[in-house]
Amino acid sequence: MTTKSKLLLIVTLMLIGLTAATIVNTSLNFREYSINSAVEKSQMAANIVKDGLTAHMVNGIMDKRQYFLDKIATSNNIKSLWIARGEKVISQYGEGLNNESVRDAIDKEVLQTGESIQRIVENSKETTLRVTIPYKASTPVDNTNCISCHNVNRGDTLGIISMEFDISEMRSSGMVTILKILGINILFIVVVLMLINYFVTPYMNLFSNMQEGIKKAYSGDFTHEFTSKVGGDAKNVVEQMNSLFRKMQETFGNIKYNLATFIPQGSVSSSDPLHEARTIISELSDIYKFKKTIELDGSKDEVYGRIIDILKLKYHVGHFAFFEVNNVTAERKLIYTTEEKPMCFEKTNKNALNCRAFRTSSVTISTEFPNLCKACLDTDINYVCIPFTINHDISLTVSMTSDKIEEVDLMKKNISSIKHYLEAAKPVIESQILMEKLKDTSLRDGMTGLYNRRFLDEFIDKILSQASRSHDTYAVLMLDVDFFKMVNDTYGHDVGDKVIVALSKILKNSIRESDLAIRYGGEEFLIMLHNANDEGMRSVATKIHSEFAKLSFDVGTGEPLKKTISIGIAKFPMDGDTIWKCIKYADTALYEAKNTGRNKIVEFKAAMFKSGEDF
Repeated sequence: MTTKSKLLLIVTLMLIGLTAATIVNTSLNFREYSINSAVEKSQMAANIVKDGLTAHMVNGIMDKRQYFLDKIATSNNIKSLWIARGEKVISQYGEGLNNESVRDAIDKEVLQTGESIQRIVENSKETTLRVTIPYKASTPVDNTNCISCHNVNRGDTLGIISMEFDISEMRSSGMVTILKILGINILFIVVVLMLINYFVTPYMNLFSNMQEGIKKAYSGDFTHEFTSKVGGDAKNVVEQMNSLFRKMQETFGNIKYNLATFIPQGSVSSSDPLHEARTIISELSDIYKFKKTIELDGSKDEVYGRIIDILKLKYHVGHFAFFEVNNVTAERKLIYTTEEKPMCFEKTNKNALNCRAFRTSSVTISTEFPNLCKACLDTDINYVCIPFTINHDISLTVSMTSDKIEEVDLMKKNISSIKHYLEAAKPVIESQILMEKLKDTSLRDGMTGLYNRRFLDEFIDKILSQASRSHDTYAVLMLDVDFFKMVNDTYGHDVGDKVIVALSKILKNSIRESDLAIRYGGEEFLIMLHNANDEGMRSVATKIHSEFAKLSFDVGTGEPLKKTISIGIAKFPMDGDTIWKCIKYADTALYEAKNTGRNKIVEFKAAMFKSGEDF
């Protein structure tokens, strides 16, 4: 139903209600007036009967009273009229005429109570008003004294006068009046509705036109042109709405596609582009805050921690694992997990190509196909795995799991949004990786790939601080190529570089991952063996010494060059309470080896220090 139809219906119902109220009120008033008129008429007739009967009694012609009563009944349009004597009058004068007896209960009640009774009897044919009035004994009035003739007391009921009046004519008159009122009101309703329709229709058309325009605007279309035949203020409103919509079209008409520059279309699904724009802008705001935060983080691990917080706090992911994958070696490292047991087979960490998401570079969702990823340990668990490439070297994988399908559906909805955060983090992570590479480059010797003296200066205190807390020990080996200056002077620096590189390879192959190999100077190297006992320390030193002695270098003279090294050893914290003291002591032991013939391994002894010398 249109608004116009509703308005006309409401006005019609209101006018009909007003008409009904008017008719009911008129009917009640007319009925009350008719009854009151008939009652007044009955009172007048009763008084005439009383006076007439009194006159007949005084004049001694009571036997002629019936003629009088008949005349009264016919002259006053009374349907019927009768009288009845009270008990005291009957006992004194007898029953009276045949039609002067009590006829019904109303007569009896009035004789007993002395109170008038009025009753209306209605049926489909007529309406009758019944009035019964008591005739009471009174004191002398107008030279008439009832007590003088009747053996009664003052106020006793001598008899009653009953009358019936036909008031059907009044009811008919009332119906005619009501019909006239109804006709007038119907005519009034028709005229009012015609006027409303004439004056309201243009406004209803304008309202419908505005509804249509707003409906289009809700779907992002502000091209609607408002029109109206109404003048005055309505015309001004139409012009203002058209102006507003033109500005809205210019401002918001293509907002969805402009925002798609930052977040791809389809990331936020909504039939309302303004709601979609608001959601995208909110998402962009959150991502911007996230990016500004991670740009100030000091390391890649801190950025990873932010991503983990986003998964927990924003997306409320309860079960997930976060991996970093080396794209070159295909090794996968677990950064964080909420689970006690691994989600994938151990072989997947050694070869990430076993992971379907990483191998295909596409999101893997378990509900798409049974047992989709063969690397998953629990085939009954639901999962969503999101791969994301940072650069040529590094990729990330987010593996989210749940045993509830509805949670998986929520994960699927959040895939694009999670990727937006990873995309925002990508340049920061790339920068952190580059910084790590640069820093690592600055801390490593360019020729050998070993850590350099700068690394020792920057990190040795941190390493030893941790060692002190853990009560770790270190064996410090200081190495030097014997007569190395002669190699450079005789065969050139190219040959000298070959010797240095060859020695560095032996050092790398002779130590563990927890040990450190550092190029301390030109031909001088420092090795720190973590938690190595005396036997292990000597074994490593011996191996390095013997392996290097086996090497021969082609110097272009026909006879290969063979070289030896000298090694000095000190132990932390047994020989010195600081690592720098132990390095000094290892250097002292090396000096001792040089001075005592070279090509040997010497362990530090306190006696090697001259008296009074300290570090």
